[in-house]
Amino acid sequence: MSVPVTPEKKLLKKKRPKFLYPVALRKYVRYRLSLRAVLSIIVIAILVRNMFTANYENVFICALTLALFGIPILLDRMLSIDIPHGLEAVALLLIFGAEIMGEMSSFYTRFRYWDTLLHTTCGFLMAAFGFALVDIFNRTDRFTFKLSPLFLAVISFCFSMTIGVLWEFFEFFMDSVFNMDMQKDYIITKINSVKFNPDGLNVVGHVTVESLIVNGEDWMELYGGYIDIGIIDTMKDLFVNFIGAVVFSVVGFFYVRNRGEGKFARQFVPTLKRPAD
Repeated sequence: MSVPVTPEKKLLKKKRPKFLYPVALRKYVRYRLSLRAVLSIIVIAILVRNMFTANYENVFICALTLALFGIPILLDRMLSIDIPHGLEAVALLLIFGAEIMGEMSSFYTRFRYWDTLLHTTCGFLMAAFGFALVDIFNRTDRFTFKLSPLFLAVISFCFSMTIGVLWEFFEFFMDSVFNMDMQKDYIITKINSVKFNPDGLNVVGHVTVESLIVNGEDWMELYGGYIDIGIIDTMKDLFVNFIGAVVFSVVGFFYVRNRGEGKFARQFVPTLKRPAD
């Protein structure tokens, strides 16, 4: 037996604010808070443990990680930019993977492709932010220019590659000035160089490293070859950054051309919040 709805109940239903307990909003808030909360709890626990062991370098890394976790919140509140939960999840996991797992747990040296994975993801992420910035300007009435989807994709790609190059400059600076090893080295067994030409001509000489003694130590026995200082790592990082940038540029191109119809692309493209009615 159905209960009739009185006019008073209809009026109350109409006056009920739309933001009260919508299912999609509850799921969205739970998702964002749960991922950030879980990662933050882990980082705080590691921070406390390192405080008791007086490892203040790791304490600083944990504090930096927690601060970086707040970037999506700042963009959301200060710039009124809506960060999709897919993009936010990638950003949070990238920060956690780089600082906590990569630096503190030595995943960079324990797992060969860990740095490659992070640089590829970073290329994708930076392309998303570069694309969003230009797309927001492109859709704002205050600006007179309107860019095509292809041009937006190209700018997104260039933005990501520029960030990648600047990061490699930073790694080189830290290694050169503070004697760090952010540009990880590679073992090589063959050297190709014009320096090996006895006549000083621009002709490449090839040398296979079969024995190498450094400060009385046999490096072939200890390490298996000669150490390349950073250049292979730098070029590899830029190449995988290129791959990540290309992937998102393609995604962004179809997103703009179809104006947000793709469900996958919407998870990774930040947008301006709409003003409240």
